[in-house]
Amino acid sequence: MNLFAARLTGKMSSTDAFEKTIHDMLFAARLTGKMSSTDAFEKTIHDMQERVKRWRAIEKSPELAEYNELKKIVESSDFQEKKNTLKNRKYKDTDEGRKMATLDRLSSTLRMKGYKYAQDSETFQAFLKFRDSDAFQNKEDNSVTASERRMYNMIYRSAFYKNYQKVLNSPELKQLTELEKETSTEDFKQRNALWADAKRWEHSEEYKTEKRYLELAKSEDIKFYFTSREEKIDWAELFRPSFDDDMTSSKNWKPGYGYANPAMKDGHSRTSELQAYNGGKNTFFAEGRMDLETRQETKKAVAWDEKKGFTEHVFEYTSDVMNTKEAFAQESGMFMAKVRTQGIGHHFFGLSTGKQGSPMVALYHYNGSTHQMGYVDGPKTQMVDLTGVLRSMYHVYTFRWTKNELIWFVNDMEVLRLPNRLPKEAMFYFAQSWLPGNEKGGEGKLKVQWARAYRTVE
Repeated sequence: MNLFAARLTGKMSSTDAFEKTIHDMLFAARLTGKMSSTDAFEKTIHDMQERVKRWRAIEKSPELAEYNELKKIVESSDFQEKKNTLKNRKYKDTDEGRKMATLDRLSSTLRMKGYKYAQDSETFQAFLKFRDSDAFQNKEDNSVTASERRMYNMIYRSAFYKNYQKVLNSPELKQLTELEKETSTEDFKQRNALWADAKRWEHSEEYKTEKRYLELAKSEDIKFYFTSREEKIDWAELFRPSFDDDMTSSKNWKPGYGYANPAMKDGHSRTSELQAYNGGKNTFFAEGRMDLETRQETKKAVAWDEKKGFTEHVFEYTSDVMNTKEAFAQESGMFMAKVRTQGIGHHFFGLSTGKQGSPMVALYHYNGSTHQMGYVDGPKTQMVDLTGVLRSMYHVYTFRWTKNELIWFVNDMEVLRLPNRLPKEAMFYFAQSWLPGNEKGGEGKLKVQWARAYRTVE
């Protein structure tokens, strides 16, 4: 987790940073490289968000669902026991192996071979039939010749017949018959084929299951998912994007302050200022950037006068004030913008409720000489000067709004932390450029390259 992530998630304090002035801290940070360059910081944010996007995509993928299911199966005690049995049990130790060995032993004895031979002999079967006939028992029966009777008598007195008689009623024949019947079934044949196979593990369904599991475990996405989960995938996992404006069009921005009170004259200037607000005509969206321009041109407009109230006034300059009230407003979370300014004038980019008397948040404020960030609320205002930030360069300005505190960052450097004082209502982005009447006038620009917001999901 990088410095920004650590501070943002509260996993690292910034006590030593505030022992110095903000100027010294930012200046030293730039010199020592402890504050990332804007390009490097943007890449860090992008990379973290891409990691989260990838992580969430994998989280919903059928591959991860399959992996998790297979993991349960493969790591179960039943599976491991069966795997061990399939790999290590010897055929001779199986029930099937023992029965086949017994079958082979019984059927291969001379007594059993003789019996089987008798069973298959047509002559012997004819003898048995004659033996049980009345003709064999009646010696006066002339249908049986003397030679036939001598032959049958010879068989009847033979060792071959005696063996047959002994085997016929023996327990060995009974056992063999039962084994032949059992081993001839399809179920036994399948089980016997399994255990007789020396490569039974490689040919098993369990092997295929484990092989698929191991393939998934080695995939880059699965490894990334679990590695990132263990790392808690940095701060980006705590936030979900809620607004992302790359400033390619004006769709999210309307002219005016976004007043909550419709009776208020939105977009007015003050007579104490040098510029009239121009209803969005001084705001341009081009090259992936929103520019609020302060131009030298005469314009008559309604303005607020501290003594006279609203009155018409002639101004020497024009500028703009813009807001996202209709497109985006949010309570709490994280707000980020990439901003810079040039030329003369004051410039502000931050958050507002649109209600008079409510505090505002300055993500970026240039007061004519110094950059600032902080909390704007009349006498309760607390701003920090960012004199170590170069005005000519873009920086990413971040504001984190939690239920307990408010935190401001320039790139990945924390610059201010305050107790949460904001109203419990949504705030919208607000941009403004103006020329105070007590300062020298001139032309200038507020340049915003992008603005984003995230909802906290912790």
